[in-house]
Amino acid sequence: MDEEDADNRIILDVLDGTTPPAEWIGAIREGFVLVLAIEGDLNELAAEFARKIKDMGGHLVHFRGFLIVTPPGIHVDMDRLG
Repeated sequence: MDEEDADNRIILDVLDGTTPPAEWIGAIREGFVLVLAIEGDLNELAAEFARKIKDMGGHLVHFRGFLIVTPPGIHVDMDRLG
């Protein structure tokens, strides 16, 4: 990998309530994908940003202990999961 393209990023982090919801929303606004390891109750942890991201056209998918959050235009294909 010669250069990192800052415009195309996947951010790996932990969803544990320590990151301000505005930071997650800002990352989605910038077009980044979030893959967040869930540490705690997902409904409580995502309550302050999930609706805003959905209203922006983004997507949230809970998969095996992770929350995958994508900006508008990026679809998470779950067809192979059965």
